[in-house]
Amino acid sequence: MDKKKVLITTAIDYTNDVIHIGHAYQKILADCLARYYCEVLGNENVYFLTGTDEYGSTNQKAAEKRGITPKEHVDEISSQDKAQLDALNLSYNRFIRTTDPDHHETARNFFQSVFEKGDIYKGNYTGLYCEGCEAYKTMSELDADGRCLLHPTRDIQKVEEENYFFKWSEYSDFLKQLIESKGFVIPEGKRKEMLGFIEQGITDLPVTRPVYKVNWGIQAPNDPDHVIYVWFDALINYFTAAEPEGFWNDDTYIIHVLGKDNARWHALLWPAMLKSAGKALPSTIYVHGFVNLNGEKISKSKGNIIKPSELVSQFGTDAVRYYFIKHGPVVEDVDVSVDHIKQVYNSDLANGLGNTASRLARLAETSGFEFPVSELKKWDETFTEHFNNFRVDLAVQHVWSKLGVLDKHINDNKPWAIKDAPHLQKILTWEINELREIINYLEPFIPETASKLSAVFGKETISLKEQLFPRL
Repeated sequence: MDKKKVLITTAIDYTNDVIHIGHAYQKILADCLARYYCEVLGNENVYFLTGTDEYGSTNQKAAEKRGITPKEHVDEISSQDKAQLDALNLSYNRFIRTTDPDHHETARNFFQSVFEKGDIYKGNYTGLYCEGCEAYKTMSELDADGRCLLHPTRDIQKVEEENYFFKWSEYSDFLKQLIESKGFVIPEGKRKEMLGFIEQGITDLPVTRPVYKVNWGIQAPNDPDHVIYVWFDALINYFTAAEPEGFWNDDTYIIHVLGKDNARWHALLWPAMLKSAGKALPSTIYVHGFVNLNGEKISKSKGNIIKPSELVSQFGTDAVRYYFIKHGPVVEDVDVSVDHIKQVYNSDLANGLGNTASRLARLAETSGFEFPVSELKKWDETFTEHFNNFRVDLAVQHVWSKLGVLDKHINDNKPWAIKDAPHLQKILTWEINELREIINYLEPFIPETASKLSAVFGKETISLKEQLFPRL
């Protein structure tokens, strides 16, 4: 990477309801990347953005159902979402809300730029709309029963209305060339999928809704009878937050981290919008899979929602982070269960890292030796390569393989049984320095634990009283 600054964003969560562990995975993944780049480039050269998407008909109807105003509804859900994310110890620079005043202004100015370019025109739309996706649909995107694949319990709406359209189709050649470039959409399967959408033919997209149908939105700058379509508005949040901070330009490595359900909007619509408005383009669209729970899709209708804070209460913040970094859907969908989280907690953290740290601390303390702290080595090439490829799962496995080597060394050499003091000091010095190197790798994954271990093993005299990961 030849850029000096990095912007990392997550998809902003829709405020129809509070987020669950499927949403949380994405934020942990992005936070892991942000912490890595902070170590590489310095905190001042990394900007990490997350937040909530608060307009649209679904939010409007959710508020009506509850008998409150849309603003009251989104204020409540956004606050709860933020609390869920904060339970995961995320290092974001800003939690943006699309109801923020600066986003209103930026979205309207952005829309006006595209309008003045001649890329927005008035027309009539007749077709299908899924309120769950807040998206226009074609029959090819529905199942055999005519229902949305992502929201099968919702009825598809038949819509006939006057809208303003974005000349999306005119950017087909530009998008094809962009997506054909390696590294813009990752992984490869998603890149090919996006090229497939282009081959099917991109059609112009309505980018406003009439106020008489949807009044909860940002007013279009060119027509007070229309609000900006929620997807057009929501994508601009990245520019709203990053541009004033100096992180939306050609000198910044711009990474969008998102789930596969949002891939088309970010890989195809967003670059076309930016090109029309004359803005810098993102560098990489990183698309991950879905989290399923006990073999089923997570959904309110199934009653299988688990909030991040519930897992944190049971296992602790770093344990939840570790589990999803190692076992999350980095590429393909994955199935998780509370039982599996407990199993991994006990094997990798309680019996693994926690036990190794406790053993060495006890041995160091009872030995009476001091262990001078030397300068730590830089991260090795395998570790950095995994991060550069967005494979945080492989990166954390690489660190745990080092832990396995250390644990084997302890078991093979049995320092607790060594009577010769110089030999014991030699063995313990190697093992403690090796653990110090491992601790140096932990910050992106389990920052709280990394900080605690650094405080203990970063001194010449070592003493650890706390049990980091009590066995469950």
